[in-house]
Amino acid sequence: MNVSIIAIGDELLLGNVVDTNTPFMASLIDAAGWQLVHSCQVHDDPCDILFAVKEAMRRSDVVLTTGGLGPTKDDITKQVLCEFFGGKLVHDASVAANVERIFAERGLPMNALTASQAMVPSSCTVIPNASGTAPVMWFERDGKVLVSMPGVPREMRYTFTREVLPRLHSLIANTEHPTLHRFFLLEGISESAVDTKLSGEECPAELRDIHKAYLPQPGYLKIRLDHTDNDTLAKAAQQFEQLMGQYIFAREDVKPAEALIDTLRARSMTVSTAESCTGGNIAHLITSIAGSSAVFNGSVVSYSNDMKINVLGVPAEMIAENGAVSTPVAAAMADGAARLAHTHCSVATSGIAGPGGATPGKPVGTVCIAVKTPSGTHSDTYRFTGNRAEVIERASVKALILLLRALK
Repeated sequence: MNVSIIAIGDELLLGNVVDTNTPFMASLIDAAGWQLVHSCQVHDDPCDILFAVKEAMRRSDVVLTTGGLGPTKDDITKQVLCEFFGGKLVHDASVAANVERIFAERGLPMNALTASQAMVPSSCTVIPNASGTAPVMWFERDGKVLVSMPGVPREMRYTFTREVLPRLHSLIANTEHPTLHRFFLLEGISESAVDTKLSGEECPAELRDIHKAYLPQPGYLKIRLDHTDNDTLAKAAQQFEQLMGQYIFAREDVKPAEALIDTLRARSMTVSTAESCTGGNIAHLITSIAGSSAVFNGSVVSYSNDMKINVLGVPAEMIAENGAVSTPVAAAMADGAARLAHTHCSVATSGIAGPGGATPGKPVGTVCIAVKTPSGTHSDTYRFTGNRAEVIERASVKALILLLRALK
C-alpha cells in the first residue's frame, strides 16, 4: 500500500514549529510494511491545499493530512476537503458533545468559534478524538482513502495509533503481502564500503538482488533488508551475516544504548560511566532508555583534573606524565567509576571536543576511551571529526559500542 502525508500550516513552512508528525507516522507506516511515497508541507492556502490533496490522491492509496482543523479563520482544511470530496458542512452531534466535554473539564467557556468545530463535511466519516476538540475525518473516493487529523502532536499521535492505524490495518487485511524487514547495525565500515561488498561478485545473488536501505547514524550504520517473502528475507539475512559479521554489533532496530542495556540485563551485569569531554552524554544516552535503572548505577562527570584525582582516584603523577587526554588516564577513570559505583562494567572518556584545547599531537577531536569488563580494562585513542556537538555524540556512541563488543 502506498501512502502520502500532507502537513498543513504556515507555522511549519516558517520554521516556527517543527513537523514531528510526519516522521512519527512514517515510522509506523514502515513498520506496517507499507510504502511512504510522498510527503510535503503546505501553507494555509485553499488552492495549495487542494493541489496537494489531488496530487497525493493520484499517486497513493492512502493520504494522511495533519493540521488546519482548529476553530480559527486560518484553519481551512475542512472546507477544502468538502470541496474535493463533495457534500456540505453539517453539524455533528458527537463532535459537539466531545467539544463541550473537553471545555467543561478545562473550566473554559464555549464561544462561537469553538462551537464551529462540530461542523464537518457530510461526505466524511467522523472518527472520535478523545484527546482534543478537532474532529478526525475519514474520506473515501475511487477506492482510495484520505484521513484528516489534527496538527497538535499529542492529539495526532493519540488518534493515529488508537483509531486510524487499526482502521487502515483492517482495510487492507488479506489484500496484499506486507513488506518485511531485517535490521543490522554496523560499525567500523563506511556506507560505500558496505555497498561495494553487497554489489560485488563475492555477494550471493539472493542478497545482491534484495532491496537494501542504507541509514547512516552518528557513529554507526544501520542497514535494512526488505522483502515480502519471509523465507527469502531470512536467507538474505543469513548471507549478510556471513559477509559482514565482523562489523555487526546488533541485529535489530535499536539504539546502541538499548543493545548494551539488553546485553547487560541478560548477563545480570551493571555499568557506570566516568566522563570528561562527553560531559555526561553517555549517561544520558543510557538513561534515556526505559529500563536502564536495572543496569545503570551512576556517573561521574570528571571535567577537571581535580575531579579525576580526588573522586576517581587517578594518580596525579599519571596525569602529569601523560596528560589528562591519554589512554592510561582513561583506563584509570574507568576503574575508578566501577569502584565507586560498584559495577561490573564501566566506560570512560577524556578528550578534546573543541573548538579550542588542541595541543601538539592531540588535535581537536582526539578522544581516549576506556572500557572495563570483568575480563579487564582496555583503552585506546580515537579521532572524531565534526563540530563540538558531533565529536561528543560520536565519542559517546563509540564508547557504548566498544563496551558492547567487549562483552560479546
